[in-house]
Amino acid sequence: MNITVLAGGIGAARFLAGLCDVVPPESITAICNVGDDLKWHGLHVSPDIDSVIYTLAGIEGEHGWGVRGDTHATLEGLRSLGLDEWFTIGDRDLATHLLRTEHLNEGTTLSEATAAVAVARGLRLRILPVTDDPHPTVVRTAEGDLAFQDYFVRRRAAVPVLGFMFPGAAQVRPAAGVIEAIRYADVLVMAPSNPFVSIGPLLEVPGVRDALATSSARRVAVSPIIGGAAVKGPAAEMMAALGHEVSALGVARLYAGLVDLFVLDAIDEALLPDVRALGMDAVAFDTMMTGDAGRARVARAVIEAAS
Repeated sequence: MNITVLAGGIGAARFLAGLCDVVPPESITAICNVGDDLKWHGLHVSPDIDSVIYTLAGIEGEHGWGVRGDTHATLEGLRSLGLDEWFTIGDRDLATHLLRTEHLNEGTTLSEATAAVAVARGLRLRILPVTDDPHPTVVRTAEGDLAFQDYFVRRRAAVPVLGFMFPGAAQVRPAAGVIEAIRYADVLVMAPSNPFVSIGPLLEVPGVRDALATSSARRVAVSPIIGGAAVKGPAAEMMAALGHEVSALGVARLYAGLVDLFVLDAIDEALLPDVRALGMDAVAFDTMMTGDAGRARVARAVIEAAS
């Protein structure tokens, strides 16, 4: 069985970690968001890709990003020189960005650089950026348009959101293997990720939405909203600001026509008939990925439901 996961953020990383425990990692392709990539002192940083790699390698930080137990001597040194360092890069985290940037400077693609980092971490699944081209997410806010990390980190996601833009989307190309991984998977999972800034940027890459719509895979989406709240991150606030119902049903409406099966948490079981009325199957079970056992339990349940 070939499994493709559309991935962005911590929820996707945890789901993939569980999936690698219940199916052969070689059967998995993770297609990752690059909308929140940034340049940091000349280094190429890919936060969503790194969250996936660090989590699968078992070294993710206490908050789900960065490296566990990392030190910040470099950051403190930059601040001592008078620089306004609002984006946190740890010393061991820095090594990843140095390796990635070295590969990119030598002319390799982001896909190739990502594979090099994944192999160095001992991972056996395939991790693909959705595109090798720059594909930034811009958040439209009441205070003007902000690059994603300006909104999410510098402003702490506290600025009212008006919408999103993907200014390079028309020109980017899917990375090699992305369309095939979507079109010919046996099971395709939209991970429990923010539908606007994690999954949304993937669907903006030309060819990706069409490949998903026509895929022969059993297409499954897992709700990132449980009991009317996001497990982590600003998805609930974004949904409310943009006029969507803040519920698993609200997420299902965003994915209508793109998935065959929608997974809700058991706490939202009462929404099953409304989700099914959208033209998709729906199931409900405990989707909280607490610890390694919880991640594996959820991944196993999703694959079983898809089968």
